[in-house]
Amino acid sequence: MTAPPAPLGLLAELTHRCPLRCPYCSNPTELSRASAELDAATWGRVFREAASLGVLQLHLSGGEPAARRDLAEIVAHAAAAGLYSNLITSGVLLDAARLRALAAAGLDHVQLSVQDAEEASADRIGGLSGGHARKLRFAAEVREAGLPLTLNAVVHRQNLDRLPALIDLALQLGAGRLEVAHVQYYGWALRNRDALLPGRQQLDAATATVAEARRALHGRLVIDYVVPDYHAHRPKACMGGWGRSFLAVSPAGKVLPCHAAESLPGFDFPNVRDTSLAEAWSGSEAFGRFRGTDWMPEPCRGCERAEVDWGGCRCQAFALTGDAASTDPACSLSPHHHLLDLAVREAAAAPPDFTYREMGAKAAV
Repeated sequence: MTAPPAPLGLLAELTHRCPLRCPYCSNPTELSRASAELDAATWGRVFREAASLGVLQLHLSGGEPAARRDLAEIVAHAAAAGLYSNLITSGVLLDAARLRALAAAGLDHVQLSVQDAEEASADRIGGLSGGHARKLRFAAEVREAGLPLTLNAVVHRQNLDRLPALIDLALQLGAGRLEVAHVQYYGWALRNRDALLPGRQQLDAATATVAEARRALHGRLVIDYVVPDYHAHRPKACMGGWGRSFLAVSPAGKVLPCHAAESLPGFDFPNVRDTSLAEAWSGSEAFGRFRGTDWMPEPCRGCERAEVDWGGCRCQAFALTGDAASTDPACSLSPHHHLLDLAVREAAAAPPDFTYREMGAKAAV
């Protein structure tokens, strides 16, 4: 079997703890407790192994990574390993002093999440009163610290109409990049799909807004746009293909081909406590199971797009069909494609009520 290409990116999920309760949370339905989290020294070893493996970019995420009191020490380990570090944060647990300490430790970039451009709606979606105001203060502190800023806006049925205002907010906050990321429906987001999934007309309007903003703001703001698969005819190459360019490490040390893969049953994912990243990447059955094209069923097998979308999303296939090896229902050739049309119709008639993410709760999926 051909050796896999070297991974380019590592998502280090430092903790599942978070002060927000977002109803679209992408963390697994069973969260790791603080007592199970890897310590800073172990993360340092993981970062050195990642650099040796070929990783260039490190994303420090959670939960909320600032819930870790040793975050500056973890950032220093990343800098020592020669990795470009991006902190993915809600901003609500960080102040100017901690941010300066992170910058001094070698942090390269900050990615700040926002739930809406409108304060009341943002606080309702995030489940934290005063959260939006804290985020705006934090964005100013990022600029004062001299760090580049990306704004991440997770969009859905209940905030998508304010996309123009979110674009304006990114400009006001001095962001160089805006990620407009539609909710992806697995884990907790699947539990709230009816309250989050936009209709086709709303999606088309948003897509047109992004296209016009890209034209008007070229050279001022880079806009990344991730659309939901529920209105697609072909699946996305999830994470660039299973085990092809990306890996994640959970707070408890599991090595995963994507941050949501822990939700898939029947896998024995390696753990950095007893397995090197190189062995996990190249030698583990879990990473090899859906790598490449040999595993693909019909109609994926032999499809001209097999090495374009790499079979789509395994987590979405499992969430919708109960089989992670089935054709991603986002493909119009899938025998399960009708499930997406059904979900869109059901969401259109559903109330906008959320079930909020709680640390001790499980999603009913």
